[in-house]
Amino acid sequence: AEFALAEVQAQAELLNAKADATNAQASYSNALANKKLAAANADVQLTRLNKAKADLTRDEALLKEGAITPKQLEDSRSTYDGAKKQYTANQDQINLASTQVAIAQAQIQKINALIETRKAALDQAKLKLSYCKIVAPVAGKIGKRSIEKGQFIQAGAPLFSIVNDEAFWIVANFKETQLEKMKEGQEVNIILDGYPELEIKGKVSSFSQATGAKFALLPADNATGNFVKVTQRVPVKIDIIDAAKYKNVLRAGLSAEVEVNIK
Repeated sequence: AEFALAEVQAQAELLNAKADATNAQASYSNALANKKLAAANADVQLTRLNKAKADLTRDEALLKEGAITPKQLEDSRSTYDGAKKQYTANQDQINLASTQVAIAQAQIQKINALIETRKAALDQAKLKLSYCKIVAPVAGKIGKRSIEKGQFIQAGAPLFSIVNDEAFWIVANFKETQLEKMKEGQEVNIILDGYPELEIKGKVSSFSQATGAKFALLPADNATGNFVKVTQRVPVKIDIIDAAKYKNVLRAGLSAEVEVNIK
């Protein structure tokens, strides 16, 4: 329960981090849009400022010539001051928007790093939870059980044996003198000792790379010179064709006779 709860918590934290990433991306998009808008307004404000400055310069010259009144010059100066203030305020908006964009970018990077950390934590939680489950390498049926309910077990101790009921094959030990005309893919007739009436077909799948004697607990040692020639037997794997049809009768360890069609 503890590890399952840890996995759920890790998943929730990862989802929260992803939600924060979505919000940060939205903030970045808004800040970028504000910066672009402020930059566009800056062009307008600069145009107004330049015009107001040109008008002020012109009116100062006209006043000296007596072509305008002091009130008109004062109006031009007021217009220029207002345009200058608006331009300065717009520049402040651009600087603020740029700062907000930089902050949003940094926040996105920070959250992305957090997401990777959360993913690693979730993977670790899943790994620990997987240690609480014993998973067989293949599907099948329990053939022999070595434990009882309530029994404490040690790491590496065998719990039970599983017989794969999805794949069936026969290992036939042929004499080495019989292998000359045998090859992979040849059809095989199979007769089970327990079910002799069944007509089961198979095919040669593969040949062992060593004789059966080489895998014996006490392999023969001919280094003493007392050599007695004995015909060796080679394990040959035979796949059963349409094995699913005989799934209810096939058992690991059953005896069978096989006949290979070498023609």
